[in-house]
Amino acid sequence: MLKIAVHGSHRQLLVLIGLVASGVPWVSGITAYTSSEQEAVNGTSTRLKCTFQTSEPVSSSSVTVTWTFRPQGQSHEESVLYYNEKPIMVDSGLFHKQVEWAGDIMRKDASITLRNVKFSYNGTFTCRVTNAPDVHGRAGELRLRVVTSASVSEITILAAAIGGGILLMLIILIAVVTVKHYQRKHEDIEEHCPSEKGSTMCQVEEATHLHVMEEKAHFERPASRASASSLKDEGEKLCDNSVVVLD
Repeated sequence: MLKIAVHGSHRQLLVLIGLVASGVPWVSGITAYTSSEQEAVNGTSTRLKCTFQTSEPVSSSSVTVTWTFRPQGQSHEESVLYYNEKPIMVDSGLFHKQVEWAGDIMRKDASITLRNVKFSYNGTFTCRVTNAPDVHGRAGELRLRVVTSASVSEITILAAAIGGGILLMLIILIAVVTVKHYQRKHEDIEEHCPSEKGSTMCQVEEATHLHVMEEKAHFERPASRASASSLKDEGEKLCDNSVVVLD
């Protein structure tokens, strides 16, 4: 009996070697890929992504997709959607009129969309794909967690992105205003201040002071001239009076 078993094992090994040598393809099995866990907000729609890899050519008629659901803490499964050349929705149950086909078989995408997510959707969704003759392989399992609102991490990321954008715009605005302010100030200095060898010799305050002094000097000069003229006339009159007395 031992000899027969050994001879049988050798025979199987020889058959396997012969198949490999003859070029017969080795089928590794079709594999479906999903996220291990996903979060959805109650009352919203969410996409359950499922992609697959197969060693056989893909066509809309050769591929079938089966989505099922197992509620949290239970063992029985419920049909969600079946695809065979076209999506076939369930006509009753938890997912009646609550599921949309969101995949593309030619792109190896077998995703679906759940509408109006409920807390009863907490559980495990399974995506099984076949592509004849590649019908054996691994299914993808996704555990859905339904919550009342988005998680803190998602809100934080969104707020940080918005805040960062606003902060960047404020920095740019302040930089532009500052540059324009200094350019205008520099132009005012060059306009009102004398320059020597190409360098400005005074500040804005000095230019204002010089302007005031020039105006003051302009108004004081005529008065000074008038005073000198009056003194001269008075002197001439005194001289004439003196002559009369002597006579």
